[in-house]
Amino acid sequence: MTKLSVNINKIATLRNARGGNMPNVVDAAINVQKFGAQGVTVHPRPDERHITYQDAYDIHPLVHTEYNIEGNPIDSFMKMVLEIKPTQVTLVPDSVDVLTSNAGWDTIINKDFLSEIIAECKRNNIRTSIFIDPDKRLIEGAANIGADRIELYTEAFAAQYDLGNKKAIQPYTECALLANELGLGINAGHDLSLENIQFFKQNIPHLLEVSIGHALICEALYKGLEPVIKQYIERLK
Repeated sequence: MTKLSVNINKIATLRNARGGNMPNVVDAAINVQKFGAQGVTVHPRPDERHITYQDAYDIHPLVHTEYNIEGNPIDSFMKMVLEIKPTQVTLVPDSVDVLTSNAGWDTIINKDFLSEIIAECKRNNIRTSIFIDPDKRLIEGAANIGADRIELYTEAFAAQYDLGNKKAIQPYTECALLANELGLGINAGHDLSLENIQFFKQNIPHLLEVSIGHALICEALYKGLEPVIKQYIERLK
């Protein structure tokens, strides 16, 4: 079964819109696990506009499944990661001014930089995943820099699926097959939802984990957090 890691950034976005501590992100981390999620994901950005670095520290002792911290490996981010030592760090090339993640790494151009970051994480027993577009050259690049996993950036698939173009899954399937051949674990995330997750899962061999936040929290507004998590888990079987 593919694991579901719930990204709770949007809980923090709602909290920060009003100030105070409601909704409480620590409680959210506890509850998504109680409802069946096999992991918790946070993605603190340098401006801390949703999840803060302090949130990442506060959540850590309460994660009994897997803890995945995503972000651009700037100095402050890496300091936090090396202190917390989560199960997994997912490296994402976020620019400071982007609203949400909008591109994967070029693992060829950034080979030396990423190799150094990955080596440091491995010295600290932290699994590394590289956020990446479905491009075979970049998959090979991820293997060459010593990554443990890739996270396929799925926005393009999701957009085309909404338009009825199911053939958009093909490059993702091909990249997953190559990644597995190269010894890379396969994760995926971005714009996956209850509408497209089952089709995606059925067409991506060796899919270990999906990280889902925005769609899941939006769906939970109408259906409730526990029922939505259980629906995802059922569709990932």
